[in-house]
Amino acid sequence: MEPIALQAGAQLRDIHGIQGAPWWPPAPGWWLLAAAILALAIALRLWQGRHPWRLSLPQLVVGGWRAAAARELHGLRRRAQEQPPKQTAGELSELLRRIAMARFGRSACAGLTGRAWLRWLSAHDPNGFDWEGQGGALLTAPYARGVGAAQAAELVTLIEASQAWLAAPQRRRGAGQAEPSERHGGQSVV
Repeated sequence: MEPIALQAGAQLRDIHGIQGAPWWPPAPGWWLLAAAILALAIALRLWQGRHPWRLSLPQLVVGGWRAAAARELHGLRRRAQEQPPKQTAGELSELLRRIAMARFGRSACAGLTGRAWLRWLSAHDPNGFDWEGQGGALLTAPYARGVGAAQAAELVTLIEASQAWLAAPQRRRGAGQAEPSERHGGQSVV
């Protein structure tokens, strides 16, 4: 080979790729975006000081309190076979009171206990179920030592009567008088 070609070949070097753009410092657009987010956060914080957040989102309740109560009664009916009757009676009593308060308002029934509660249930049941005569398990089972099979069967009857009471149409209220769940902004009481 010729000496000039060898000299020229010796001076050649490998091709190096272009290095990527460094991540710091960021481009001016990123600085502007960070400044805008910071300004927005400060403005929101100042605005919140003058106007406290009052974000009230209604609960998403499919079917309202009646559907929720029906689901709970259905679940209680299924669990009544496996759980102790004492627990079933306590849950049913609590659920009946919550349904009554949702349907008629807290002032109508919240303070009632014992036989007065059963009389109230009998008076307000559109199906005419005799709560006073057949609802004794609601009063005795939660506090009894040993609850027999007869009281367990009576509790199932009371659950079925509760389901029928819940499914019965609401009596018409006076003109302009809203149902209690409507007075609470649509939130479920049950």
